[in-house]
Amino acid sequence: MSVTEARTTADEIEHANATGLTPVVFIHGLWLLPSSWDRWAEVFEKAGYTALTPGWPDDPQTVAEAKAHPEVFAHKTVGQVADHYADVIGGLKKKPAVIGHSFGGLLTQIVAGRGLAAVSVAIDPAPFRGVLPLPISALKSASPVLGNPANRNRAVPLTYDQFRYGFANAVSEDEAKQLYDTFAVPASGAPIFQAAAANLNPWTEAKVDTKNPDRGPLLIISGERDHTVPWAIASASYKQQKRNPGVTEIIEMKNRGHALVIDSGWREVADTALAFVQRFAK
Repeated sequence: MSVTEARTTADEIEHANATGLTPVVFIHGLWLLPSSWDRWAEVFEKAGYTALTPGWPDDPQTVAEAKAHPEVFAHKTVGQVADHYADVIGGLKKKPAVIGHSFGGLLTQIVAGRGLAAVSVAIDPAPFRGVLPLPISALKSASPVLGNPANRNRAVPLTYDQFRYGFANAVSEDEAKQLYDTFAVPASGAPIFQAAAANLNPWTEAKVDTKNPDRGPLLIISGERDHTVPWAIASASYKQQKRNPGVTEIIEMKNRGHALVIDSGWREVADTALAFVQRFAK
C-alpha cells in the first residue's frame, strides 16, 4: 500500500470511529477505483452511516494516474486483497456493513464469511469455489485476461469494445463511452485466473466460508443483462450462501448490466442496497 493510500485509509478509519455511526465499507472490483463509489458514499452518509471507500493495495488516486502507471495493479491476488480489507475492518470500533461489486462482491462474501460484517451486499459478485456455471458471456468477458497466460502476472486494461461488452452493454453508446473514459482503469490479471481455476484447486484463495453462523445477513444483487456475472453465476452463489443460518436474499435488477453501480441507473441499485442494510444495521 502506498504511503498516501495508507494515510487516506487511516484517516477514514479514524473519522468513522470518531462519528460513532455504523460504518459502511465499499469494495470495488476490477477495472474500477474507489472513486466509483463516491456517489454511493454520499447517499449512505445522508442516511446516517459513515462511509469508507478504501482501495485495493497500491490503488492510484485518480483514473489518469492509473492509466499512466498501470503496473501498480499487477500481482494483486484475491487472498492478499481480502486480508487487506480485513485489516481495514479490524481498525473499526463497530462491525460494518460491507458492500462490494464484481470482484468486490466476492471479497465482500469472503470477509463476511470471516464474521467481519454486520450485514453485506454483493453486487454481481465474481464466482467462488463451489459456483459451477460458466456461461458463454462470462467466458467472453474474461477472455481479455484469460486469453494470454502471461496476463496472470500483468495489469490488463480493457479496450472500449471489451468494456462495452463486459460492463456497458445495457446502456447507450454515448453513455458507454462516457463511463469508459470516466471510470475504466487497468486491473490485476491474477484474480481472474484464480476465479477461473477455483473449482480445480482445493487450496484456492477464491473460496468463501458460506456456513459461518457469524456471516450475518447477505443480499446478492444481479443485473438481468450482465454479461460478466450473469444470473446463472449470481443464482449459484445464492444457492451456496442460503445454506447459512443467516438471512440470505437475491434480487435481479431488470435491464441492468455489469456497470449498474456507476451508470445512470446507479441510484436505484444504491437504494436497494441501502434498504437491505437499514433492516439490519442502524
